[in-house]
This record gives sequence, C-alpha cells and structure tokens, in this order.
Amino acid sequence: MGDARRVISDLRELAARTSTAAGAQRVAWGPTWREARAWFRAKVGELGLDVTTDAAGNNWVTLPGASTKSVLMGSHIDCVPNGGWLDGCFGVVAGIEALRSYAGGQRPPVTLRLVDWADEEGARFGRSLFGSSAAAGTLALDDVRGLKDRSGTALVDALRENGVELEGVGRAHAELRALDGRAYLEVHIEQGPVLEAAGKSTGVVIGTFGVERHMMRFTGQAAHSGSTPIAMRRDAFLAAAETALACRAIGLRHSKPGAGVVCTVGVVNVEPKIVTAVPGVCEISLDQRALDAAVLAAMNREAREASERAARANDVTVEWQHLWRIDPRPFDPALLALCAEAVTEETGEAPHLPSGPLHDAAEMALHMPTVMMFSSSSRGLSHCKEEDTPEPHLERTIRAFLKLVDKTVAHVAAG
Repeated sequence: MGDARRVISDLRELAARTSTAAGAQRVAWGPTWREARAWFRAKVGELGLDVTTDAAGNNWVTLPGASTKSVLMGSHIDCVPNGGWLDGCFGVVAGIEALRSYAGGQRPPVTLRLVDWADEEGARFGRSLFGSSAAAGTLALDDVRGLKDRSGTALVDALRENGVELEGVGRAHAELRALDGRAYLEVHIEQGPVLEAAGKSTGVVIGTFGVERHMMRFTGQAAHSGSTPIAMRRDAFLAAAETALACRAIGLRHSKPGAGVVCTVGVVNVEPKIVTAVPGVCEISLDQRALDAAVLAAMNREAREASERAARANDVTVEWQHLWRIDPRPFDPALLALCAEAVTEETGEAPHLPSGPLHDAAEMALHMPTVMMFSSSSRGLSHCKEEDTPEPHLERTIRAFLKLVDKTVAHVAAG
C-alpha cells in the first residue's frame, strides 16, 4: 500500500516549483509546464522507470507485468493560468504513488501504465482534451490547425517548440491501440460543491456529461433609448435575456437527483454597447450538459424553441452557430463496482455522482473500460488559486484510489 502523505508532499513540492502568488502557472506548451514535466520525469526516474512521449505530446510511464494486458492510470499536469495546486496533477501524482507500490516488489500480474495527458485544459488555444483526443482518434486536425493564442502564436508553432508536429499527432491513436489497455483509472478533485455539501470526502463518478455548446445571435434594430417607446423597440438584448432565463428553467425542469443537468450562458455581447442606445444585436453563448443523451437532445431542442419564441416576441431574428459537442460518456459497470468497493472500504460509503467538467477519461471511455474517483473540493472552487481540499479528504481519496488500482489489477489479471 502506498503512502498518501507522500502524495500530498509531492503535490506541495510541485506547487512550490510551478506557482506564483497568483496561483499555478502550468499552462500547456509553455516553460512552466515543461518544468513541471521535468519534475515528473525526475520523480519517475527515482523508481528506475523511463518516460516516453507519444506523437501528441502525451507522457507515458510503463511498469511491465507478467502479462501485456494493461491497467492505465492518468490525468494531466497542465492547468489554467492562475489555477490551483490540485486540478489535474492530483491524478498524475497519485499515479506515481501507485507505481511506487509495485515497482519495488514482485512483478505485477499485468502491465501498469501512467499517462500525463498533454493540454487537457485547452487554456491557451481553446481546444480541451488535446492529447487524449488525439490518442482516442477523435481530434480533427482541420478544427485546430488555424488556432492561435491571444498573443498571436499559432498552435502549430507552440507544438513544434515542444517537439510535436500537428500533422503527425494522429499516430498517437495507433500507439494507444498497441498498448493492450484493459482498464483506465483517473482520480481528480470534484471541482464542485456536491461532496462537500454532503459531508463526504470521496465519490464514485458514474460518467461525464455530454455537452452541447452554441452561440446565438439576436438581431433587431439599434435605436435611441430616449425617443423610442418600449413597445416599439426591436431590442435584441431583451430577446437574449428571455432566452437565457428560459434555458435556466429548462435545465431545472430536466434535473434529477444524483444526475442533475446544467445550463449556462457565459458570454454576452451587445451592440452598439452605448448607454443611450437600444441594443440592435446581442450574442450569447449556451453550454448545456447532461449525462443522458436523450435529455441533452431535448434540452437543446427546447432551447432553440425558446429562442425563437423570444425572438418573435421582441420582433428580432435569431441565428444559431454550433461551437462544439461531445456525447455523454457513462463509465464501465464492473469498474464502477470496484471503485465503490474501494471507496466504501476506506470511507464507509460510496456516494455516486456525475462529472459536469470534462476529463481525459471521457476520451478513454471510447476505447476501454473506464472509471473515475473524485475527492471533495473546498467551497466547490477550482480553476483559481483558492482551489483546495482538506488534507484528510485527500488522504482518504488517495488510499481509496490505491485500493482501486489493486482491485483493478486483480480484475484484469483474472479476466
């Protein structure tokens, strides 16, 4: 059995090396991220193991077993700018501890592999799950070839600076398929308030939400706010606001205990953006998420209908622009059972919850049995320097995760 306190110590060490007073700075493809990966290589090197990098920039560590059948563990060491000390790297460092548990003893019955996925966050170029989607074969090069960051640096150039050629990242898919992966395990902080509100340290993740992401553009007529009667206005903002409220109601209507849905308007742009003018144009974003594909489709259909009603009521037009979608990814029943066993043995019970945020596990669920485990998040905060989890909660979750690794190794070996 590994040492949970050592995992926390390693996490603190990584944070000290890669953070400023504003928070963690391990943004993918940048110098601090490379420093974090060098730290990762050094930690793995202490176990006598090497790190190899695939065509998409993902870092892999392999501990050979008696069988080529492989149990994969993974997460990501990159973070958002001014992020927290746990997001992503928690799973990588816990995976190192799992390798420690096996590296110094008898040869494991199956092969163990740990992966640090490249650019899970998409913080710099806007494409999340870059490395894992390349490995999964779902990354469309035409969708990312023209991406640039805020400074104008092209993704292709940032990749090349890190030894990755965009046109060749598809080879990572063949490399993944050659690994004989039989299970994928990931531990992460919840990044939300559910476990803490329930007074629980650790949860079993039943799957990741599917996502529908769109922009809506409402077009009316700009006019003087003093001389145009309210009843005669073609106010694009009011139509957008009514739609946003309707989408919230749609989300509440479809929500169920234990598998609630979410619906968010996160971007609002108005024109001409003058205090004395009726908005003639308003754009809003819509991000809808659900674990049930039929529910997600219904929410999306109802949102479109609501936008059209609001447009008619305010004498404006509405156009939808599709941004991105991903299907719900429920996790493997057998691994869910093993995860629940491990959590129950460590904490006495095993609350089940879906993941609203996406994770690399969503891509791996396409290719092999997959499960995730969550540790609670203080105040539900993440993607900020205030991100935290009580250390006793982290310790219990680490011990539960190490038990899950052992149970999965035995499960795959017996299969």
